Amino acid sequence: MKIAVFDLDGTIADTLNDLADAVNYGLETLGFPVHECEKYKYMVGNGAKTLCFRALPDDKKEYTEKLHMFFNEYYGEHFLDRVKLYPEIKETLTKLSENNVMLAVATNKPQIFAVKMVSVLLPDIKFIKVLGGCEERPKKPYPDIIYEILECTGFSEAFMVGDSNVDIDTAKNAGITSIGCAWGFRGREELIRSGADFIAETPNDIAEFILKGES
Repeated sequence: MKIAVFDLDGTIADTLNDLADAVNYGLETLGFPVHECEKYKYMVGNGAKTLCFRALPDDKKEYTEKLHMFFNEYYGEHFLDRVKLYPEIKETLTKLSENNVMLAVATNKPQIFAVKMVSVLLPDIKFIKVLGGCEERPKKPYPDIIYEILECTGFSEAFMVGDSNVDIDTAKNAGITSIGCAWGFRGREELIRSGADFIAETPNDIAEFILKGES
């Protein structure tokens, strides 16, 4: 049985506006310059604390913990305000599930937000696990999150689906096939440089690639 492990931000859902709003709230509260939403595309991907570190001015990195606190305060109330599923993603997940592909989510988004977001956006899709960032395991691109998902399955082939070099490197480190999502935050050029095994231009391409050779 095959399993497809999906990243969340930039892969399943466009979460950038809410992430940017939360960090900018913290920056403004601390009296630091805020950033345009587009700039956050290159700050996200390695967890909330790293996002906060990257958003701070070079000479203010010691405020990372405080900014992270303000981020969590705001994001906890607003992380579903402007989030939206990417077109075709729900249909793709449904198609995979109907063809007996197991589904899971592996994201560096904090666990509490990841689980809630998936349950709200995709209540009818069965995921065997939804794992987010936590203190107990290292974040992607370390492969631990993938190992934790795979150890509870009897899989024959595994795929990591994501939009950034973090996801491609995670797949490599875990020894599984990587599928890059060209519609995500980072774009196809980063996926090519990272050595993605396959690049999907649309979500439907994911299903076609995973199900190839099957009737």
